[in-house]
Amino acid sequence: MDKLNLQTHNIVDENIKKIAELFPNCLTERLNEKGQPEAAIDFDMLRQELSKDIVEGPTERYQFTWPDKRNAIRLANAPTTDTLRPCREESVDFDNTQNLYIEGDNLEVLKLLRENYLGKVKMIYIDPPYNTGNDFVYNDDFAQTTGDYIHNSGQEDEEGNRLVANTESNGRFHTDWLNMIYPRLKVAKDLLSEDGVIFISIDEHESHNLRKICDEVFGIGNFIAQIVWEKRYTRSNNSKRFTTLTEPLLCYVKNSTNVTDIKEKRNEKADSIYTNPDNDPRGVWTSVSYVNPATKDQRPNLSYSLYNPITNKVVIHPTNAWKYEKATYEQHVRENKLYWGKNGENSYPRLKKFLFEMEGGMVPVDLWSYEDSGSTDMASKELENLLGRKIFDFPKPKELIIRILSLIINAKQDTDFFVLDFFSGSATTAHAVMQLNAEDGGKRKFIMVQLPEATDEKSEAYKAGYKNICEIGKERIRRAGKKIKDNLDRKANPSTGPSNPSLFDEEKSCPKLSELSSKLDIGFRVLKLDSSNMQDVYYSPEQFNENLLFEDNIKPGRSSEDLLFQVMLECNLPLSAKIETEKIAGKEVFSVNDGYLIACFDEKVNENVIKEVAKRKPYYFVMRDSSMASDNVADNFEQIFQAYSKDTIRRVL
Repeated sequence: MDKLNLQTHNIVDENIKKIAELFPNCLTERLNEKGQPEAAIDFDMLRQELSKDIVEGPTERYQFTWPDKRNAIRLANAPTTDTLRPCREESVDFDNTQNLYIEGDNLEVLKLLRENYLGKVKMIYIDPPYNTGNDFVYNDDFAQTTGDYIHNSGQEDEEGNRLVANTESNGRFHTDWLNMIYPRLKVAKDLLSEDGVIFISIDEHESHNLRKICDEVFGIGNFIAQIVWEKRYTRSNNSKRFTTLTEPLLCYVKNSTNVTDIKEKRNEKADSIYTNPDNDPRGVWTSVSYVNPATKDQRPNLSYSLYNPITNKVVIHPTNAWKYEKATYEQHVRENKLYWGKNGENSYPRLKKFLFEMEGGMVPVDLWSYEDSGSTDMASKELENLLGRKIFDFPKPKELIIRILSLIINAKQDTDFFVLDFFSGSATTAHAVMQLNAEDGGKRKFIMVQLPEATDEKSEAYKAGYKNICEIGKERIRRAGKKIKDNLDRKANPSTGPSNPSLFDEEKSCPKLSELSSKLDIGFRVLKLDSSNMQDVYYSPEQFNENLLFEDNIKPGRSSEDLLFQVMLECNLPLSAKIETEKIAGKEVFSVNDGYLIACFDEKVNENVIKEVAKRKPYYFVMRDSSMASDNVADNFEQIFQAYSKDTIRRVL
């Protein structure tokens, strides 16, 4: 019998829990006065989280660290003035699509997305660059160069000769990779919804370190599984030691309290074990043992006699208990859920599990075979067939991503959510999203982010005209989207030609397929990371003389649509928001999300424009600071809005 506590809650422990929820990487361990380990807060790390500058103060404690880690944290928290510029000519269905393809360094892009998509992304999948010892493309601004690190860490002798020959065994080999991935995961966490899930593909070089990083960033209690994916099924005789047939796939959630269960959709293979040998009117079923692995001595409350209604015999297990309490057993008898064999020949009963009871899906396993999840060979062949030649190494199969996207979170078969991949590569994730939407009518929306890394001039990709990886990804989406839609159209209208039998397993009515095809979003809006549209004087006017202050604060060559997208970021509007343009008194006016934001960046805006905008009562109205047609318009600006729409938030660039 437990004793009454007879004291109030420990507020310190409660506060530690709260801080751990907000900043899981600040939770550490220490020994208390009794020499026992207890949870504690790493105040140096907490100070770092609350500061834009590096915080010093190392102390001995349990922690996972490496050179420049504090700087990596600073990078995640540092603000950015960059913006995203639209590129209509490279987009598909720019005005209507909800999908995004963003070119640029993903750390800066993620920071920009954090303003608009905070807590709105349901699922993230990334396949970051594996640590192969090659130079990194993601050159973040860390304090030490590789040369400085080698010298300062004692990897050079007095004459400057390098003491460590193998680059894969020196500390910087891991440091560079950790400094790259850490800030990106920290920002990505903010984008996840409270029931959001992230999956990360990785290889053996950094899987152990990635697990530690994710424990810090997402919290060790939010770890779900380390899935083993069978990426290939043939032995490679080129390997000197072991052939690697599998690859880890880490899974974490944003908040485990909001993700009570994860299920997979049922498939034919899983359903094939269900039969109906006794013609039960409730349909097909399978059965599980009624015998408990525990002995009678271990579970005396589960030890009682059963009755076989076919043989009229009383059944007692000689050594083991049953799995259920007696009251539950009696309920099973009333519901006719016990199976004793066709003629009652079973020594012990089995419990019926009906297929209709399994509608919530099935519990996923952490071993994913290539038959169910695709292989790298299958992925390479599909991409080669789609683009006409082999131009991309080691793409992930879309079947792997489809399996991830198909997971059922909290028994909600939600198909309307954002999917983010900020190491987009060949855009497998976008392909998988469109494919799955075509199969189940879902409304999943993808956000692809990829650094425009140049292709080698000797590569097949370069020879085929792809100057960077982004060009490969965008072309794949174009071709994959068209192919998927064409398959849907042929299925809906068989007279137009043969359909692709591998796309659908079940026949569906033509009208439904026609409707699905018409609503399927295979477009994407291309945005490119760039420096701010504003001149430096806009951010630091105190550093410029008075003459410069009167110059235009917008950089040359920036369009009105460039300005609009930077304003959309500032106003926390989705970057896929509906944009309409019209002329009011001869001036171009943008209306975003049905008038939620109205903006005009033309010169010499007069009172007629201001009055017409105010009458529409937008939530935001934005214009250039220098756009007023005259001092009189500027003087009357506030009075017009006070008269027609005083609650509108007015801003100028």
